[in-house]
Amino acid sequence: MSDSSPLPPVRLHPEPELARAALSTPLLSRAARLARWAGPDTRVDAGGELVEEQLPAAADLLGLSGDDAAAYASEAWRVAVDAGLVEIVDEEAGTVRAGEELTLLTGGSPADVLGVWLAALETVIADAGVPDLDDLVGALDEGGEIDFSSLDWDPEAEAEFLDGVLGNLYLLTVSEDGAGDGAVPLPALAASMIVPDDMGEPTNDVLEQVSDAMMRLDDQFRMLEPVGLVEYQPVDEALMADTDEEPAAPVDDTDVSRYGMVRLTPLGVYGLRARLLEAGFEAPAVGELADKGADALLDGTARFGQAAAQAETEQWLTRRESPAAARELLAAARGADAGAPLRRLRCQQALSLIGAEAEPALREVLDDPELGGLARVWLSERGAAGVPAPSEELVFWLTIDTVAAQLAAEGNSEELQALVEGLAAQHSGFFATAWRVEHPATADVLEAMGRLHPDKKVAKEARKAAFKARSQQGG
Repeated sequence: MSDSSPLPPVRLHPEPELARAALSTPLLSRAARLARWAGPDTRVDAGGELVEEQLPAAADLLGLSGDDAAAYASEAWRVAVDAGLVEIVDEEAGTVRAGEELTLLTGGSPADVLGVWLAALETVIADAGVPDLDDLVGALDEGGEIDFSSLDWDPEAEAEFLDGVLGNLYLLTVSEDGAGDGAVPLPALAASMIVPDDMGEPTNDVLEQVSDAMMRLDDQFRMLEPVGLVEYQPVDEALMADTDEEPAAPVDDTDVSRYGMVRLTPLGVYGLRARLLEAGFEAPAVGELADKGADALLDGTARFGQAAAQAETEQWLTRRESPAAARELLAAARGADAGAPLRRLRCQQALSLIGAEAEPALREVLDDPELGGLARVWLSERGAAGVPAPSEELVFWLTIDTVAAQLAAEGNSEELQALVEGLAAQHSGFFATAWRVEHPATADVLEAMGRLHPDKKVAKEARKAAFKARSQQGG
């Protein structure tokens, strides 16, 4: 995942709802309870951890029992310290008191609560990349320091791997053709990090790497669930009955859920987006353009999928009077630059959401060379009276503009191929006229039609027309 191109826009849940979800997560609620419990008699060691003698009392306070009770209590305390819910007063004496951030959980704004939760999330993600305690103890050298070389563990590589997995999970969740609210199979997520895109049948070595990654991720997602980042269905214990052998990655869809299923929560989507923004990625959210001008809306939604573009546009329109909005959109749609055709397509889609109030604005641009075709289409679709017939020149210009917009929006899609085939079939001699169209994208559109049309003869005509158009532009 590159940080040079924007990620798909995400639709975030309202901050008050997310803040309530954050407060109810097991880990943050435990951390808050420990912070309120901490007092003059609470002692920590040099690293800020609760001293061992106090862990049973902390676990009891949290209602934890069993072999892992102390470990869960220790984790909650670490989150409390890292998130500022507890403040260490005297490192030498090991004394603590409630931190300033604790008051934010009850008296702060939703954004304040989410800020505390994000700090807790960072602690858990950092912990998730650390090997099991037994492995760490086994790697202690004679001086009591951890010998990382004996662990076969690279902290930087491990953190990078987990960040990559979480980035891919975010992408799968927010993409229009991705998982959305659905769960993602753990093998698919592991494979997304390991199997090369151009690899056909994975080799045994690659499958073994995927299996190893699945087991690491199984442990990590179990840790990430209590902080509210994900909902996780772990790998079926029966698949790990043989302790000497890790479960092989599934090779088909047969009961893939047994191999682990993970879903980002709405709070998790918020958290990962915040981390991506912090890391320098462009991660837009629907609604960010609602207070900006029509030029920002049309340019911004140019890279959005259809559903996200409509959602963004609807929010933009709700803040404006319809006639003024229509005029602003039309003014922003003008231009001869490379992005103009897609702006006009987004403008047309936005105007379709306004209704009859937009009609006067559309009639005002009937004679505009760039907007006249768009206006005629809009008015005709609504059965408006007195719509002048377009000239042949305008029809061809609008055709080139429309195909250029579809190319920019979708690339060489099946829908565009069908459009290209339909144009060539409906207009005999289409290419003999099309190359003369005075549109900046004429040559590019004709070249694309040559690539996309399945009939070799027609494709050749398109390429010849593209050559003529380039010669005309050059002349």
